[in-house]
Amino acid sequence: MTIRQRITLLVVLMFAAICGIGGYAFQQSREGATQVKLVTEGVVPSALASADLVSRLKDVQLATIVLVSAPDRQMMEQAKEKLGISQKQLREAIEQQTAQATGDRQKGLMEQVGESLDNYFTSIAETIRFKESGKDELAQASLFGNVVQYQGELEQIVETLRIEKNRAKDEAIAVLNDNLATTTTTLSVVTLLAAIVLSAVGMLLYRRITGPISRMQSMMSEIAASQDFTRRVPVQTMDEIGRSIVAFNGMIEKIEASSAQVRQKTADIQAMLENMPQGILTVVEGVRVHPEYSAYLETILETDDIVGRSLMELLFTGTNLGADALAQIDAAVRASIGEDVMNFEFNQHLLVGEFEKTMADGRIKILDLSWSPITDGADTTVRLMLCVRDVTELRKLAAEAGEQKRKLEIIGEVLAVSQEKFHEFIVGSMKFVTENEVIIREHPELHAEAVAQLFRNMHTIKGNARTYGLNHLTNVVHLAEQTYEELRKPRPKLAWDQSMVLQELFKVRDMVELYADINEFSLGRKGPGQRAGAGRYLMVDQEHVLESLHRLETVNTANLHELLSAHETVRRNLRLLGTETLADTLANVLDSLPSLARELEKEAPAVRIIDNGYRVRTQAGSVLKNVFMHLIRNAMDHGLEVAEVRRLQGKPPAGIIEIKADVAGNMLKLELGDDGRGLALSRIRRIATEKGLIHADATLRDEDIAQLIFKPGFSTAAQVTEVSGRGVGMDAVQDFIRREHGSIEIQFCDDKTGADYRQFRTIVMLPASMAVSGDAAAPMQAQVESGPRHGAAAAAAAAAAHLGNEHSADKHEAGPAQKEAV
Repeated sequence: MTIRQRITLLVVLMFAAICGIGGYAFQQSREGATQVKLVTEGVVPSALASADLVSRLKDVQLATIVLVSAPDRQMMEQAKEKLGISQKQLREAIEQQTAQATGDRQKGLMEQVGESLDNYFTSIAETIRFKESGKDELAQASLFGNVVQYQGELEQIVETLRIEKNRAKDEAIAVLNDNLATTTTTLSVVTLLAAIVLSAVGMLLYRRITGPISRMQSMMSEIAASQDFTRRVPVQTMDEIGRSIVAFNGMIEKIEASSAQVRQKTADIQAMLENMPQGILTVVEGVRVHPEYSAYLETILETDDIVGRSLMELLFTGTNLGADALAQIDAAVRASIGEDVMNFEFNQHLLVGEFEKTMADGRIKILDLSWSPITDGADTTVRLMLCVRDVTELRKLAAEAGEQKRKLEIIGEVLAVSQEKFHEFIVGSMKFVTENEVIIREHPELHAEAVAQLFRNMHTIKGNARTYGLNHLTNVVHLAEQTYEELRKPRPKLAWDQSMVLQELFKVRDMVELYADINEFSLGRKGPGQRAGAGRYLMVDQEHVLESLHRLETVNTANLHELLSAHETVRRNLRLLGTETLADTLANVLDSLPSLARELEKEAPAVRIIDNGYRVRTQAGSVLKNVFMHLIRNAMDHGLEVAEVRRLQGKPPAGIIEIKADVAGNMLKLELGDDGRGLALSRIRRIATEKGLIHADATLRDEDIAQLIFKPGFSTAAQVTEVSGRGVGMDAVQDFIRREHGSIEIQFCDDKTGADYRQFRTIVMLPASMAVSGDAAAPMQAQVESGPRHGAAAAAAAAAAHLGNEHSADKHEAGPAQKEAV
């Protein structure tokens, strides 16, 4: 028999005596049942559904993390599809909660949930865009920055909603309890009033109705207080109360299942964070590490003592950062936390991105840092998120790749130089290096002349390396040259240290040897090449050799005149053994002019070589290259003007450099001139006065002033460049020429005595044994233009002109012929 039936029977029995009281009791019972139903089927399910929002929110979070961590496009699309489903389910759950919201507070919370949900989904969409565009690091930063921020914000609002729902549920249960208590009291009064007549029935109703309701009330209160959703309210009878208890137990089962899902998903997210190969931590006020951090951080830092420690102590102890950099990091972090996010943006450049850290066992790790602000709704930075990556192996691989790239570049530079020229350069450079080593070891203390000689030699190596385009060697030599430059100063900031200077010299030597090893072992170009035996072999046109042999074989030995003519022809050919044209000797120096012109922002000049039929012995090539490398560079930098200035002066944009060769007495005379502005005599005098080389009131001839440019360290350049300005060019030239028992002087070409600028020619005198007259051919003028090389043909034509016989003179019908080469 149901409660309703029992109450009906009681009413019938008591109708006559206590109809009104019984009716009232009956009405109270009905209202109590209705309120139980309202609580168990309305308020409680709504509270349980609010708890389910957390589970839906975790689904979205998990799907977002899976999407950002997806290793390929297919998995990313699958994760994206799952994310869309989770987002839809979350939004539907929120809409359902919005419809079930009661009271202004619940409705206000649901409005906040809606606004926060839009921001949350927007940040997820932005993270997906970063991921789809291949910006994984930005996607991760957005995930742990914006997404985590809005996730936390949404979780807080949902948690508040859940608490509000539970509060409403508790209030409803309390009201229900009150009503039930009232009903019980009323029924008790009725029972007492009808005790004589219906005492037995009243006791029965009490046991069947009040007892189960009280037990249900007690159990529900205990479950609500303990949050132990594994407990169940026992069902004794399947009446209204029994069915309400069954419904309540069903809801508790759903809550327990939802809680299990939330715990599982939370564990999944935690597992993913613990297995991510990246250290993640957050920094709170006081520059302390927040308790929440990724497990991999312990692997990177090799310690588990992380929580609550000072960031500066934990991360930056034992690093290669200076005290100033560490102070800037600490100040930037303190200035960012608790302040507007704009402060972080202003100070972000002070937060280091990569550094080296020495571990406890002496190993060095290279750590990469990525800083991101975590802000609240007011754009205030509440914490800083720091992603730490161990990039030691990555940088090591990059260094190895860089070394391979450097070797490939060196191979390209070496291949651009002929085997003979490269061998000659290596031999000459090692000679200068050895000479510098001897000078350094012989001078335990600073010696001005020794340093000047060191500088001259190193500057020459650098100039030759630039001429051949050996850029990596040029950079290393430049560093040693910088040291010598500082030591040359009257009051050097750098102290003379034999060990230090030798170490720099050895770096140059090692680089020269690296070039030599690559040339020999990587390229197989061992030795000076085919032209190494120029002293034993002569490369001449086969036609001329056959013609000479024919002359000897067919000569009429009875005809003295014809015999002498044949003898003279062969003699001239043999005298040219081991010689080359001046244009060939200076070919590499002249080849470098276009790049030098670009560096000086000038037009590449035309170079005219008038050798008057003289050829240079191969043994003299090294000296001439060293000398003219400096002379031509000085002419380019100091003599020739830029194109615009030349146009204003009525000159062509490209300047002209002219080199003449002749023999005067027992000396080879080499002249170099250009059509530039001339020698800056007034500037030379002013600089010499400033340096104390001459007195301000000294009376000097223009020739005496010109000789000052040969002083060590003297330069008229406005600033030091890679080309000039160190005052070593003419000093080195004079040193090279003196070593060969020659001389150099400045000879003016105009009559403008005392002018600020005077046209001049540089006259180099060397022993005549360095040249051979190719008198078999008419004097030849070779013009070397900057631009595309026609060199092979030009060189062959020049050689043919010098090695020809009497008939070769027919090739020069209108005077000196012009050959173009680079």
